[in-house]
Amino acid sequence: MEWRDEGIILGTRKHGETSAILEVMTRAHGRHLGLVRGGRSRRQQPVLQAGNRVDLIWRARLDEHLGVFAVEPLELNAARLFDSATAVFGLQTLAAHLRLLPERDPHEALFETLGAVIGHLDHPAAGELIVRFELLLLDELGFGLDLSECAATGARDDLAYVSPRSGRAVSRTAGDPWRDKMLALPGFLQAGTRHRAEPDEVDAGFRLTSFFFARHVYEPRGLAEPEARGGLLGALRKSRRGAA
Repeated sequence: MEWRDEGIILGTRKHGETSAILEVMTRAHGRHLGLVRGGRSRRQQPVLQAGNRVDLIWRARLDEHLGVFAVEPLELNAARLFDSATAVFGLQTLAAHLRLLPERDPHEALFETLGAVIGHLDHPAAGELIVRFELLLLDELGFGLDLSECAATGARDDLAYVSPRSGRAVSRTAGDPWRDKMLALPGFLQAGTRHRAEPDEVDAGFRLTSFFFARHVYEPRGLAEPEARGGLLGALRKSRRGAA
């Protein structure tokens, strides 16, 4: 068995004295693990860092085997990102999210979005992009939100809330009487909106995705929210204070 694909490194762990188990998100083969012989060498270690984009050749005798990766660098992002706490926690959060998916299950849209987010993890828009990634992941897991129109009236304007029961948008007029029971729909997630997300909108976006991850993913699987996500939110708040 052999295939070639492009991948983004999610993490590594030691294997024996000289090798490493590499975890990558690939374009056509999903989240995939493989052995890298000599992966702990001085030559390989700078390449096998989370966030780097690599060219991969995977070989195994049988498809169900772990297999062996041959790895060549395409885009070395790690050195740039390691100087930013937001980027480091962001990488860890994205990797933890992707581990919710079955191994080797292809999700090309997530791969493309992951690459775009990693390209901006040291940018002020990082929080907004990670919220969008989380919404896409919920959709890929089968729990997508419908934020296109009001669940009560079908209106597409002035959407202000999300129903915690249905995961659908609700207009301000229809939702105001039950605002205490609704989740806020931040402006940057409304259809057709092009303005840059404000900090309070990003916070509302994370509260929105947190609620549905807890309800549909973490609680049914007996999981806790990744610790890295709390670190990410703290790093985002700290970076705002520093910018202010």
